[in-house]
Amino acid sequence: MATVEEKTTPICCQKPASVATSSNDPPPKSASTKGITVMARAQTCHPLDPLLAAEISVAVATVRAAGATPEVRDSMRFIEVDLVEPEKQVVALADAYFFPPFQPSLLPRTKGGPVIPSKLPPRKARLVVYNKKSNETSIWIVELTEVHATTRGGHHRGKVISSTVVPDVQPPMDAVEYAECEAVVKHFPPFREAMKKRGIEDMDLVMVDPWCAGYHSEADSPSRRLAKPLIFCRTESDCPMENGYARPVEGIHVLVDMQNMVVLEFEDRKLVPLPQADPLRNYTSGETRGGVDRSDVKPLQIIQPDGPSFRVNGHFVQWQKWNFRIGFTPREGMVIYSVAYVDGSRGRRPVAHRLSFVEMVVPYGDPNDPHYRKNAFDAGEDGLGKNAHSLKKGCDCLGYIKYFNAHFTNFYGGVETIENCVCMHEEDHGMLWKHQDWRTGLAEVRRSRRLTVSFVCTVANYEYGFYWHFYQDGKIEAEVKLTGILSLGALQQGETRKYGTTIAPGLYAPVHQHFFVARMDMAVDCKPGEAFNQVVEVNVKVEEPGQNNVHNNAFYAEEKLLKSELEAMRDCDPLSARHWIVRNTRSVNRTGNLTGYKLVPGSNCLPLAGSEAKFLRRAAFLKHNLWVTPYARGELHPGGEFPNQNPRAGEGLATWVKQNRPLEEADIVLWYVFGVTHIPRLEDWPVMPVEHIGFMLMPHGFFNSSPAIDVPPSPSDLDDKENGMPAKPSQNGLIAKL
Repeated sequence: MATVEEKTTPICCQKPASVATSSNDPPPKSASTKGITVMARAQTCHPLDPLLAAEISVAVATVRAAGATPEVRDSMRFIEVDLVEPEKQVVALADAYFFPPFQPSLLPRTKGGPVIPSKLPPRKARLVVYNKKSNETSIWIVELTEVHATTRGGHHRGKVISSTVVPDVQPPMDAVEYAECEAVVKHFPPFREAMKKRGIEDMDLVMVDPWCAGYHSEADSPSRRLAKPLIFCRTESDCPMENGYARPVEGIHVLVDMQNMVVLEFEDRKLVPLPQADPLRNYTSGETRGGVDRSDVKPLQIIQPDGPSFRVNGHFVQWQKWNFRIGFTPREGMVIYSVAYVDGSRGRRPVAHRLSFVEMVVPYGDPNDPHYRKNAFDAGEDGLGKNAHSLKKGCDCLGYIKYFNAHFTNFYGGVETIENCVCMHEEDHGMLWKHQDWRTGLAEVRRSRRLTVSFVCTVANYEYGFYWHFYQDGKIEAEVKLTGILSLGALQQGETRKYGTTIAPGLYAPVHQHFFVARMDMAVDCKPGEAFNQVVEVNVKVEEPGQNNVHNNAFYAEEKLLKSELEAMRDCDPLSARHWIVRNTRSVNRTGNLTGYKLVPGSNCLPLAGSEAKFLRRAAFLKHNLWVTPYARGELHPGGEFPNQNPRAGEGLATWVKQNRPLEEADIVLWYVFGVTHIPRLEDWPVMPVEHIGFMLMPHGFFNSSPAIDVPPSPSDLDDKENGMPAKPSQNGLIAKL
C-alpha cells in the first residue's frame, strides 16, 4: 500500500495567478511523488481549505487575549474553531484567477473585461467558546490577517470581528470532559459502594460512558451542563482489547454536573447482577480472543504500477473528468466542495457547491430506564470530525492512497492533528457496461472504477464510515457504513424483553434506529451565485384500464414541480419508484429538455416513535425524508446549531421551511434524511459486520449520451484484440445455424 501524506504549510497568503487557463487547457506540468501526481501549487490556502494548525493557534490566541479579565481568559474552553466559509462569489473569484481550475468564465462578463483584485479577502475563523466559570456559550469571528495587532498576550495575526453570547444553549461535549466525568464518577464513594455490591472493587475495570442528557423535562434545561453516564465493566482477562460493553451495569442512576465536575444525583435503584462473562465477547485476532482465525485467506493485492489516475493540488482533486475540493470541519467531518464534471466542448460543468453529512440521530426503542433516554445526536452533541480516526491505526483501503490530515482545537485551545484522517483512493467496481452481438459473438465490455473519499469516526460504542464515491458514468454515491459494538442491557435470570434481542445469557440489545442527514447545496449547471435550479418529483403511475391501456400493461412517469418549501416536505415511496430531479431552468440537452441530476433513494425508513416522543422535539427534521430550501447563509444544521439539551421544539429545518420560500427557480439545497431500523441479530455480536446505507446522485438528461462510452478497454481486452481473439465469431449452435 503506497501513500502520500499532507504537509503543513504556513499562514495563508494569496497572489493572483500570472496566467489564467481555461478548464479545457492542458493541465500544468506536474511532478510525481511516490506514484501520485501532485500538481504545482499556484497558491496556498484556497478560501475553502480547512484551517491550518497555525491559523487555529492565531484564532485561539486572539480570542483569549480579548478576554476582559484574567479570570475570563482562564475560564475559556474551546469547543470548535472552524473556517468561516466565504460567499460563493469569493469562491468564484478564487477559482477563476487564483487557484485551480483557473476558470475565468465562472465570473459574470463585464464591459471592458474583468477587474482582477491583487488579493482575496482575508480568511476568517469562527470559534465556539464555552466559559466554564459562567456556563456561557459565545461565538467569536476572527479575521486572520498578516497585520500584527498589539493585544493582551502579545502580537497576533488576528482581529476580533465580533463576539456574541448565545443564551440558553449548551455546546457539544468534549473528550476532555468525558475523561474527567469518568474519573469523578469512579471516585464517588456511593458509586464505589454500589459496584462493590456487584462484586467489583477494581475501578480500572469500570467504564463510564458520559451520554448527553438530552431534553426530557425542565430538569434537563441548558442552565446546567449535564451528563447521564452509562456504566459498563470489563472482565479480567489477557485480551488486549477486552470488550467492556459485554457487561452493562444496570440499576445505577448518575447525574453529573459537567461544568463543575460533581455528581449531582446518585441512586442505586435496582441491584441487577452483572452478566456472566460471555466467552464470545471479544474480537481481537486468534488466541487473544480465545479462538482460532481462518487459515485459507490468501493475500489480495491492488497494484497500480503507473500510480493512480487522480491528481492533487493541495485540497483540489482531479479524476476522470471530475474535479472538486476536500474540506473538513469538527462537526461534519469531511466536506466536498465545488463538484464539477469536464464535459468535452461544454467545458467544466458544476454539479454541487457543497456536500456533507450534517447530523445523525440514534433513537432507541426500549421504554425502560436507561434506554429510553438514549437518543444520541452524534454530530451536534459530540462532533463527527472531532471523533474521526487517524487511519494510521488501521485503514481498510487498498492500492495507492492519498491521505489528508485534519487540525482541531482541543478543550484548552491547543491544536491537535489527526494524521491520515481522510482517505482517497481508486477502487475497481466490476462491470461498467457490456454488450455482445449474438449474431457475430463480438463483444465490448468496460470495467468500472470509482474514486472514493472517506473518513471513519467512533462515537462511544459505534463506528461510522462516511463515503463519497465518484463514478466514470457521472454518478455520485453517498454511503455510510455502520459497524462497532451494540449498546447492551442486562437481564435478570429468566427475564426477556420484547424491545430487543437476547444476544447471550443475561444480555440483550435494544432495538434502535440510525438516521443520517445529507445536506447537498446543489449547483446543476450553475456558476457560483447563480440561482437557476428547481426540483421535480417523479412518481411512476399505472395507466387506468381503458382506451389508452387496452392490454393493461401501461405505466408512465409523472412529474410534479415542487414550488415551495412546504410543498417540498416529501417522503420516499418505493411503490411508485419515487425520486427527485434537480434541474437547471436555463440549460438544455440535445433533445431540448432541461439538464438535471436526480436523487435516487436507497433503503430508508421514518422514526418508529409516537408524535410526542421527546427526542422528536429536537429532531423534527426526521419527520420527512426530503426537505428542500433555497440557500441561506447560516442554515447549516437541521436541528439548530446547539441540539445538546435544547428545550426549543422544532428548531432548525422545521422552522426555516415555515417561511415557505419559493423554489421554482432558486439556489437549491437538498436535505435528504435516510435511516436504518436495527433489529439486532446474534450475528451482530461481538462486533457488528458492516451495514451499508446511502443514496445516489445520478445524471438525468445532464449529458447528451452515456459519459462512460469513452472509457477505454482494460489492458487484457486490448491484448486479446491485438492477438485477434475477439474477431473470431462464437461457434455456438445458434451462430452455426445462421
